[in-house]
Parts: sequence; C-alpha cells; structure tokens
Amino acid sequence: MTPKEKRIQTLDCRGWERVLCVVAHPDDTEYGISAAVNAWTKSGIDVSYLLLTSGEAGMKRAPEVVGPLRAKEQRAACDAVGAGELVILDHPDGHLVEGLDLRRDIARRIRQFRPDAVVTLTFEFEAPHGLNQADHRAAGRAAIDAARDAGNRWIFRELAEDEGLEPWEPDVFLVGQSGDPTHVVAVDDEDVAAAVASLECHREYLADLPDHPKPADFIPPMLANAGALVGERNGVAFRVYELGGVAKSRDDDAREGR
Repeated sequence: MTPKEKRIQTLDCRGWERVLCVVAHPDDTEYGISAAVNAWTKSGIDVSYLLLTSGEAGMKRAPEVVGPLRAKEQRAACDAVGAGELVILDHPDGHLVEGLDLRRDIARRIRQFRPDAVVTLTFEFEAPHGLNQADHRAAGRAAIDAARDAGNRWIFRELAEDEGLEPWEPDVFLVGQSGDPTHVVAVDDEDVAAAVASLECHREYLADLPDHPKPADFIPPMLANAGALVGERNGVAFRVYELGGVAKSRDDDAREGR
C-alpha cells in the first residue's frame, strides 16, 4: 500500500492535556481549526494560541491602529471556542523570516506551555485554497523545527541555562489545511457553530474584505467534507506527524543512567 492509499483515520486525542496552536496572524486558526479547538476545550484540554505577528499589515488602516484592533478581535475569537492564553509576538507582518530567531521564540513558548500537541497551518507553496501566503509558509516550517528544537537541551541552550526552561518535546505535530491529510478530528454541530462564531469575531478585518464569503456559508460544508473522510458528520482534517526520536532518547537515557 502506498502512502497515498493509506486510509485516513480518526485522530485519538485521549490523554492530551495541552495543545499549542502556532500561526502567523490573527484569524489563521479560524478557518476550520477552531472547530477542533472547541472540541478539545469541551473535553478539558487547555488550548493556547501563539501568534507570531499581530497581523498589522492585513488591513487598509495604519499598522499601529490595526495591530491592537486585531489582537482584540483574536481574543474574542479565542473566547468563542474556549481557548485560554493568547500570546502575540512582535515579528513583522508580511516579513516573517524563517530562521533561528523565530525558531527560538516558538521553542521558548513550547517549553513554557509544555503541550502534548502542536498545531500549525500547511507550509507548502500550494494550499487547498491556492498559493500559500509567505508568512504561513515561514510559520509552519519554523514551528515544525521548533517543536523538535524544544526537546533538545543542546539547541538554544540559553533557554534552559538563562531562562530555566527545561526541554520539552510534544508527542505529535498537526498540520491543518493540508492537501494530503492523514487524520480527522471528529467535531459536532456545536463545534461547527463555534467555529463560525470565532471567524465572525474578526468583524473589522472581514469588513475590509468585501468579496470574502460569509463564515456560515463556507465553514460548515468544509467541515462536513472533512468529516466524511472518516464517516463522521463533521471533522477537521490534519496531517499528523509523530515526534520523539534522538532528543527524547538522549534525555530518557540520561534519566535512566544509560
């Protein structure tokens, strides 16, 4: 059986305590992923968002006005799906650079929050909706590298030595909006409604996009299509990567005196 022929599975999230969503801009999680967030928070999982920029270049108004406005709308969107802590970094919108500084910032947050799963958006050049945006590509690639960096004490040593942040490697890495998903998180009608409401919280942002479809017109069918992949009424599709490997093995060996 080739990888393309493997059956898409329902993702088992039992045992998870914390999930960290890492995206470039306000509203990025609201295009479907927030339905899974609502399902997770209903089950008692603590979900935190890390935004790498404030999305200050995404509207017609001046960036110094837009940044705080979009942060306020994102906080409301988090509340709509039960997400907890919202951290917004100050990397420049539209100029996000995939490099060591970005990886370090993401790894720092992973060590602080210690999630079981890290979620981001597709980092491919082509996304299901068309050509992928530059910041989305940089954010996704940096996030998957940082998820492994965070578990290796010899990468960004200053995080442990100067900031007291011990290594932590998540169990899984989830990529949303992938054109080649491996798993689906089943969600119910309440989660779908919450996802629609979360995108609607970006009222000022959407008002700057007059041709943008209404959230209620495209999010429910998108989630229904994903759910159908695993025989569910609704779902959120992800490409899932298991993490671990060398860094975790080294620390396990050290703890056991090998």
